[in-house]
Amino acid sequence: MSTRLSVQTAALEAPYRNASLPINERVTDLLSRMTLKEKAGLLFHNMICPGPVGELAGPLVAMGILDTHELLKDKLMSHFNLIGPITDPKLVARWHNSVQQYVLDHTRLGIPVTLSSDPRHHFSTNVGTSFRAGVMSQWPETLAFGALRSPGLVRRFADVARQEYLAVGLRVSLHPQADLSTEYRWARVNTTFGEDSNLAAELVAAYIDGFQSAALSESMDGRESVATMTKHFPGAGPQMNGEDSHFVYGREAIYPGGNFEYHLEPFRKAIKAGTRQIMPAYAMPVGTKYEEVGFAFNKGVITGLLREELGFTGIICTDWGLVTDAVLLGQDMPARAWGCEHLSELERVVKILDAGCDQIGGESRPELVISAVKQGLVSQERLDASVARVLREKFVLGLFDDKRFVDVSAAEKVVGSPEFTELGKIVQRAAFTILTNGNDAIPLSQSTLGSTTTRFYIEGVDTETLERRGITVVSTLEDADVALLRIQCPHEPRPGGFEAKFHSGSLELPDVEVARLAHIIRTVPITVLDVYLDRPAVLTPLINAQEQALAARGLYKGGGRSGSALVVNFGADSEAFLDVCFGSGNVSPQGKLPFDLPRSMAAASQSREDMPFDSEDPLFHCGHGLRYRADEGNATINATFD
Repeated sequence: MSTRLSVQTAALEAPYRNASLPINERVTDLLSRMTLKEKAGLLFHNMICPGPVGELAGPLVAMGILDTHELLKDKLMSHFNLIGPITDPKLVARWHNSVQQYVLDHTRLGIPVTLSSDPRHHFSTNVGTSFRAGVMSQWPETLAFGALRSPGLVRRFADVARQEYLAVGLRVSLHPQADLSTEYRWARVNTTFGEDSNLAAELVAAYIDGFQSAALSESMDGRESVATMTKHFPGAGPQMNGEDSHFVYGREAIYPGGNFEYHLEPFRKAIKAGTRQIMPAYAMPVGTKYEEVGFAFNKGVITGLLREELGFTGIICTDWGLVTDAVLLGQDMPARAWGCEHLSELERVVKILDAGCDQIGGESRPELVISAVKQGLVSQERLDASVARVLREKFVLGLFDDKRFVDVSAAEKVVGSPEFTELGKIVQRAAFTILTNGNDAIPLSQSTLGSTTTRFYIEGVDTETLERRGITVVSTLEDADVALLRIQCPHEPRPGGFEAKFHSGSLELPDVEVARLAHIIRTVPITVLDVYLDRPAVLTPLINAQEQALAARGLYKGGGRSGSALVVNFGADSEAFLDVCFGSGNVSPQGKLPFDLPRSMAAASQSREDMPFDSEDPLFHCGHGLRYRADEGNATINATFD
């Protein structure tokens, strides 16, 4: 009899395979059947990827990923973060089914695999924190939802993402990010909802509802849900000097304003909304009542605050790489065992479990748990408590039943469907935030341009989009009637294959770039400058250049007007930008800044890391955003999402 048939025969008799029984009974039965090795494998959650044609992949050395067969059969792991973009939904769906079948064929109990994903519907390209959208619908970054301030919109986005995840077998979202962007220099501002705690809390709750509750049946069946892993508890925003805690120089979270509680509010709302999993932050708290060790090692934070005070009963999974040193994209990455660097790998695992965490992310080291239990460093009772939580989630998701496999033929119909894709594009356009619009520079129109043939100087817009629109492009400023410019938020490049992907440091444009842009604004009669804000950039020199140019000239040749607009986006393609410039598309720009924009780098540096709206005399306040015509766009987006 084959292994597969043995598992299936046992399934007919084992209570844990009986879908009619209550989940608690099924968990108890399965737990009683498990060996120490089978339990240990459940406590690790690492990365995985398909092979080139959808087969189970061998090792991926650049990302420190082991052979899939080894992970499933030898280490008995069953929780994995799918890395890389999804460019072929059918291939990923087939691969997912192959993984599930391999477990049935080659393991004793046939415990199904739970696949998770970092965010993959946005514009970020940082492999350490998110992935390209691929063929999935592409929406702006979560900052855009903070700019649009619509819980209904967030809920709709999450429901779309839930359906696309389900189609290829992804059952846990390693998001939302409930951190607050009170420290403007931090590299992960772009994946927050901004710096307003109350707003972020409301949007986080809507996000969780869309992923977990939008499709629940009357019996609260979670089989059509995607579990959310809200992160990074208790708030990773207050990073000392704005550095990131992936790296040793960013290991401290500090609270010079004594504002620890402010950062907890989104997590309180997340727990109330029913988030089923939570990920602690890397950093260690400095100057608080808590032990100065990384949050996942911190029993006062995990057990005392999260479990006992806030009442969270779900899975707690650490962030990636707290135990083992690694090499990532060619860069040496020491374990993020902040405050615990002196501990051995075994001691780190023991301290994480003692703190109250259930799973260890980014590691494939079940042998350490086995050793800890055998040496009496972790009790069987403590181990079983985490295993039971992890198993329960698999039952809630229906993975032991009819949700183990996905419908391959349906995957490409759902993922990136025309409806979902169009919704993403609508939100890209709506989230544009108009900071200035001197002389009503936008929307560009015939009356504004005053010429039948308009010549454009272009930077940062893809050529295909320009050609589709029949836009006449010139290469010299003096020949241009309009300049359309798209630039990135400034940052200071960092070394290393992994570290370089984090945009950190100064928020100011280099002087030479300011001078170049100012020259364009002074030379071309109408300019529209668009800045991608992944952090709150210092835009004061550009505002000054606009004001000087407008003061220096009035009407220009052909009877049109001079003008200059400054807009910002939070992830948008060239089509969306041109729609905003010309006032086309089915929704107008409606964004409002989700944070203050500092007037200077000195002001940004002097603000306290944990305090919102603490930058002196900001250039623009949180909530600033102009309209270029009556708010008919608001009705459109609210009717669509609320």
